Amino acid sequence: MSVEKIMSKTVVTVEMDDSLKVVKDIFDNTRFHHLLVVESGKLFGVISDRDLLKSLSPNIGTVTETPKDAATLNKRAHQIMTREPVTLSPNAEIYDAIDIFNNRDISCIPVVDDGRKPIGILSWRDILKALASNRIKHSNKAN
Repeated sequence: MSVEKIMSKTVVTVEMDDSLKVVKDIFDNTRFHHLLVVESGKLFGVISDRDLLKSLSPNIGTVTETPKDAATLNKRAHQIMTREPVTLSPNAEIYDAIDIFNNRDISCIPVVDDGRKPIGILSWRDILKALASNRIKHSNKAN
């Protein structure tokens, strides 16, 4: 089974110089856990919700927030992104993705075209859903 069949086709991107306030707003208002960082449409990095949490002051939005805490929102996406992320092409096999997840400490794999333009994103959850769906299809055929 190819990665293209199971990847999430909804890709949310930010630009390299977008502030962490922009990144935080996206994470706060969507159910995404990863944002792709692009410049001129090409992939340059990935930011996870965990990357953002590590970069911001825990006092943001609390009564103890100081101007220094709020200033952490002014950092830029390129300052916290994972650079040169591992990627796959849409025609890669699901087992290629499984190998990457098993051998790297990552939780998503951007899927890019030949020009490094993001066209999808794959998480280990996507793989589990596909495997479970495939198993159900096979068990229904057996009955």
